[in-house]
This record gives sequence, structure tokens and C-alpha cells, in this order.
Amino acid sequence: MTKADIVNEISKSTGIDKSTVLETVEKFMGTVKDSLANGQNVYLRGFGSFIVKTRSQKTARNISKSTTIIIPEHNIPAFKPAKVFMDIVK
Repeated sequence: MTKADIVNEISKSTGIDKSTVLETVEKFMGTVKDSLANGQNVYLRGFGSFIVKTRSQKTARNISKSTTIIIPEHNIPAFKPAKVFMDIVK
């Protein structure tokens, strides 16, 4: 399912025009991205949590040049579904 499909489904079920739904979905995604970029987790009760995970520093190898490089510690976004959500999907 794409973002356009989600907008169409919400528009059909609520009767709100697609442009308003699209703007709302875009603002929601922007708010989640901004929050995660600032190190704040986003918790949606009954759905899940958008969290920032820290990956520790590690050593990697470049096989073609036979060299070793250090990948520094960095943050990545992650999603942890709520138990209710997991039960529905199972």
C-alpha cells in the first residue's frame, strides 16, 4: 500500500477531500521525522512507537581494497509495534 492508497482509503471512509487528507498525512510524517531528528520518540497508543536506536561503533572491511574501516556510532529510526497491533497481524 502506498501513501496515495492510504490517502484514498481515508478520503473514502471519512468523506474528506483528498487534498486535505494528503496535507494531514504529510504533516504527520513531517512531525514524526522532526521529532526523531531531535531525539524524541513518538508513541501512538494501540499502534506502536517510532524510536531512535543507537548503533555502536564497529569495524568493517572493504573487500575489494583489502582495507579495514571504522563505522562510527550513529542513530537510526526504528518502529516498534504495539502488542494490540502485533496480535491483529498474527
